[in-house]
Amino acid sequence: MKIKVISDKKIEKNIDLASEIFAVTLNQNLLAQVVQTQMANRRRAIAHTKTRGEVSGGGRKPFRQKGTGNARAGSTRSPLWVGGGITFGPRNVRNFSKRLPQKMLQKAIFMAFSEKIKNNKFIVTENLELAKIGTKEVQSFLEKLPIEEGKILVILAKTNINFELSSANLPFLKVIQAQNINILDILKFDYILTDIAGIEALQKIFGRKNG
Repeated sequence: MKIKVISDKKIEKNIDLASEIFAVTLNQNLLAQVVQTQMANRRRAIAHTKTRGEVSGGGRKPFRQKGTGNARAGSTRSPLWVGGGITFGPRNVRNFSKRLPQKMLQKAIFMAFSEKIKNNKFIVTENLELAKIGTKEVQSFLEKLPIEEGKILVILAKTNINFELSSANLPFLKVIQAQNINILDILKFDYILTDIAGIEALQKIFGRKNG
């Protein structure tokens, strides 16, 4: 398959895309499973309660065993007492991570790419080079592209200091290198913007892993 390359020059240019990466049929169940897995892998166990053996105090018996009319008690750290330990509370040792085969993770990324292309939200330019660092430089560059209102994910083949620093103050734009691409970022952003070098990098990364 081919995709149009947007250039400042008036000459129209198309580049070839690997069909096994950019023309994959959508499987919503697989996509949802991969998204849930990656979100679970980012989750951290923060909530933590102490058991009766971890709370402080309670070294001596609060009152004598008999003759008070109260139920017998051996420690104020019992879960029955205010300030005591917690029974079956959340612990920070819980592991939420999940595992999926690498091919499933890649297939989900391919489907997300394919949907962006299908909906004309995958933009390819000749290059993403800026003459100098500046927010206005990026804004003027984006105004020339067929992008409507929405958030933009920029995929770079390698480090691009001018573009990355110029984009730092734009809340609707995120810059990521091809090697760090993930399904959550693709789905979170409305548009994907890359250049010819970015396409080549993506095809090389996933082509090598699939080969």
